[in-house]
Amino acid sequence: MNVDQLEQLSAKELHDRAVRYAVRHGDFGFLWDLLKVIPAAQGASGREEETANDLSRVSALLSDAMAAGEGKLGEALRPVYIEYLSKHNDLDD
Repeated sequence: MNVDQLEQLSAKELHDRAVRYAVRHGDFGFLWDLLKVIPAAQGASGREEETANDLSRVSALLSDAMAAGEGKLGEALRPVYIEYLSKHNDLDD
């Protein structure tokens, strides 16, 4: 799947594909990077009040990572998912 095809997918589908790929391939680096950008994406998506709390609670970040493909947060994270997925040729996993 190329970048143009990825751009056509919803934020939820991008999230699901990227997280599924990372989990299946043991790519904890991507999952950690995702956790690090979620607070900034929450701020950008209008959820500033959650940003400070999430920075201090790793369990909240893990939960957020699993659900970070929906709503405004998912939309704010679209570039992260597209960049990650476009680097891998076996995206149908």
